[in-house]
Amino acid sequence: MSALKNGGIIAAENRYFQRVLSSLRNRNYRIYWIGQSVSLIGTWMQSTAQGWLILQLTNSSFYLGLVSALGTLPVLFFSLFGGAIADRVPKRKLLLFTQTSLAIPALILGVLVLTNRVEIWHVMLLAFFLGLMNAIDAPTRQSFIIELVGKDLLMNAIGLNSISFNIARILGPVVAGILIAVVGLPYCFIINGLSFFATITALLLMRIPDVARASKGEEIWKSVKDGLRFVRTRLDIFSLLAIVASSSIFAFSYTTLMPIFARDVLNSGATGLGGLMSAVGVGALLGAFNVAALSTRGRGARVAFVANLTLSLSLALFSFSRWYWLSTFFLAGVGFSMITQNSTVNNLIQTNTPDHMRGRVMGLYNITFMGLAPLGNLLAGTVAQFLGAPVAVLIGAFVNAFLVILLFRLRPEMKNLS
Repeated sequence: MSALKNGGIIAAENRYFQRVLSSLRNRNYRIYWIGQSVSLIGTWMQSTAQGWLILQLTNSSFYLGLVSALGTLPVLFFSLFGGAIADRVPKRKLLLFTQTSLAIPALILGVLVLTNRVEIWHVMLLAFFLGLMNAIDAPTRQSFIIELVGKDLLMNAIGLNSISFNIARILGPVVAGILIAVVGLPYCFIINGLSFFATITALLLMRIPDVARASKGEEIWKSVKDGLRFVRTRLDIFSLLAIVASSSIFAFSYTTLMPIFARDVLNSGATGLGGLMSAVGVGALLGAFNVAALSTRGRGARVAFVANLTLSLSLALFSFSRWYWLSTFFLAGVGFSMITQNSTVNNLIQTNTPDHMRGRVMGLYNITFMGLAPLGNLLAGTVAQFLGAPVAVLIGAFVNAFLVILLFRLRPEMKNLS
């Protein structure tokens, strides 16, 4: 009896991992995923090393925030144009351009640091350039996946992308810390620059037709306006973007206040801060595995709704907690529900958007997901200054839940998406 039970468990585990890895049976996606996974580790290495470099150059938290803003603001202002370009140019060719363009600043920064010629304005300028390239690269990458795997496997592929992202988020800073201590800071930037060639090689090895989905003849401004008009007339997709915008402004801003929680609320210090951030990463990784195995056919909008409410509840409970380990548990719930919500919404938007319009719509998705984050951080910091960090997180969680419940009441057409 025990052997039968064990055999059943093993068979269930095999079926689970077959579901999780199903998109990797597609050759083009498999080599792309491997290349992206390598490149993402390099990206997180650079993110860690860049903060350390800025502190060495300026010893200023202001410059830390300024460089971060310079890397983020282009996403807010230019992602819609990047999406319009992605609709007009074959995405594989466009990604070859953007990935090469992203590699060059990392290599330049590495050489500047290696030769002791780097100055803060170099870091600022290169961060802004990276932001511009990401405004084109991000909507292109996201809308490219569906061309590799099709609509039926898109949710699984999004989950696999999240798995590689969160593993890189754990490994990248660790590798960067070791490299900085053993061989020096510049090699983090140089290795990141070289890591982009893993994705470039994968793109060159693919066997897919290079097809432009939208007309190159119309003016770029008209393409942008058509994208905005499409979302305005598709209230279901507009509502999904509104969910992401609400979370970005009111829920995800908790990350800005984490140092305050670690130092003043939980009395856990810098070591505790690392543990709190790691808890979010672990939850996000588990959520990514869940998304890769999840079938949301016919209930995708409801899954996003429940994930959003779970996110808000987890944040509210975290705001009340004064026990460190209990706080890490709630933060793992934040990571899990955050990945589930965003992956589900991403899948719903892409599968319900026409091929020729997908790049522009994903450009808007990136604006709501990444571009609005600085506004949320500013609001959270302001509220925390007057009322305290726990109250700021609690208010954000409440407002986010209220707005999403209101959206589901006012936009019943969204519930029919699958």
